[in-house]
Amino acid sequence: MLKKERHDLIMRQINLHNRVLTSDLVQLLNVSEDTIRRDLQELCDRDQLIKVHGGALSTSYQSSFDDKNVYAREAKIAIAKKAISLIKDGMVILTGGGTTIIELVKQLPDHLQATFFTISPYVAIELAKYAKIEVILIGGLFSKNSQVTYGGHVINQLSEINADLCLLGTSAMHAQNGLTDTDWEINQLKKTMLNSCKNSAVLCISEKLNTTQRLKVAPLEKINYLITELPATSNELDAYRTKGIKVL
Repeated sequence: MLKKERHDLIMRQINLHNRVLTSDLVQLLNVSEDTIRRDLQELCDRDQLIKVHGGALSTSYQSSFDDKNVYAREAKIAIAKKAISLIKDGMVILTGGGTTIIELVKQLPDHLQATFFTISPYVAIELAKYAKIEVILIGGLFSKNSQVTYGGHVINQLSEINADLCLLGTSAMHAQNGLTDTDWEINQLKKTMLNSCKNSAVLCISEKLNTTQRLKVAPLEKINYLITELPATSNELDAYRTKGIKVL
């Protein structure tokens, strides 16, 4: 495989899943670890990704407020506009982090009266722009990689919440394998969040559908709504509808 082809595949994985592990890229591309490290360094030198220990992150993690770094932004805006229909006055809402959730917050109506719990400081800052929204940032250790709070203290706080709605982004979603991710700490957070709500919605660009990461977050039975940029009647979503998920 040519270097450019490797770089293109690496960037596709980064764009889809926000982070990649060196070990996963070695298996995917069938090359040595040294080759992957050199590839990641070259892409980092060109400001296409952020190189971290054991892998790399999307440049969207440098600044969640820099729209030009948001992958598939138009699709995420379309998802955000659909998700607004689930949010009503008086609700208690629990959110994760990520660029799709931030796009959702930017689309909220100015008159909305609601309480938002979030593990993302960036989401909290965007929510704070709304006069009638109460914002509760759940504090704890801060993950530089995922830019959310994590750890036992955060999980304990999450477990005490009984939210009307949980809004989550995802690294990967599969009709058989459910929600999956690559980060153990983030997985524990998402599991607790799903157990702390009456209803849950996953906001997912269609490119992440039918993909699987190495760590299981939850089966599809834990999800009430799936929101993508595709038309709700799209055949690509049939496998999720048959699992009892409401597709928007």
